[in-house]
Amino acid sequence: MSLLKSREAILALAILALLGLIASRFPSFVSPRSLARVLTDTSPLILLALGQMAVILTKCIDLSVAANLALCGMVAALLNGAGVPLPLILLAVIALGAALGAFNGVLVWKLGIPSIVVTLGTMTIYRGTIFLLTGGAWVNAHQMSAAFKAFPRTVIAGLPVMAWIAVAVTAGFALLMTRTPLGRAFYAAGGNPHAAVYTGISVGRTQFLAFVLAGALAGLTGYLWVARYAVAYVDIAGGFELDVVAACVIGGIAIAGGAGTVAGCVMGALFLGIIKNALPVVGISPFWQMAISGSAILIAIAFNAASRREPGRIILKKAEARQLQEAGQ
Repeated sequence: MSLLKSREAILALAILALLGLIASRFPSFVSPRSLARVLTDTSPLILLALGQMAVILTKCIDLSVAANLALCGMVAALLNGAGVPLPLILLAVIALGAALGAFNGVLVWKLGIPSIVVTLGTMTIYRGTIFLLTGGAWVNAHQMSAAFKAFPRTVIAGLPVMAWIAVAVTAGFALLMTRTPLGRAFYAAGGNPHAAVYTGISVGRTQFLAFVLAGALAGLTGYLWVARYAVAYVDIAGGFELDVVAACVIGGIAIAGGAGTVAGCVMGALFLGIIKNALPVVGISPFWQMAISGSAILIAIAFNAASRREPGRIILKKAEARQLQEAGQ
């Protein structure tokens, strides 16, 4: 029974049940090659969800990650067209993504503007910047070098580099969150900001670093996305921020901050990734994806609220019993 109280265990069972249900009608969906493709397709969502996890843990939210991805992806394509070597392109987009995240973080930290307001504004700014850079023009496959497009698709030990990057970042994030002072600061800043201040943690600075981290991952994902799909344009990854938030919430990352695990976050992303890859297979219109993501967020939040309500009742009952006992004495 204790196993079923774990969000990670419930998600793992849900993923297995979902795969079993799909496999009963379409056995080829669970073949190793097909599952590797699902993991690769879900890699951008995993990378952005991990960055979003850091932000949400600190009681903030970043709705500009998809726009950050799009701007960095376009910059990567333009740099490639100018003949810049791939290693420099990777460094440039990661630095640019981190700078865009830092811009969000400074506005939240120094000006005290709510993160949802800041990132709604910067989301529009970043999309508009893409239009200013290109005049609305697309960068297509024939305008990209072979090496630029090949890197994320290169297969190593049965998985493309894009999937291996997601695996490596997940492992690094797990170490960051569980073994470093910064990881503990993320939890402390969102879980109990007042206590965090007394322990010497700067809540604003911690939130700033979370935005920088999320931005750097968005910059890296921007290159991977553009290179894999061999196209860059203004509206790339439009609406993807909803999927990112959904992956975090489904994975048990508390919107109120301070609670959640890397494993849960990744499994939340995989759950959505499997659903999105299965929709065309089972004949459901992809236009339902947004509705499914929104419904998943509401269900997960309701589940979180219900699971946290019971301990509260127990604490209140114990306190009430103690008061009655003291009154009787």
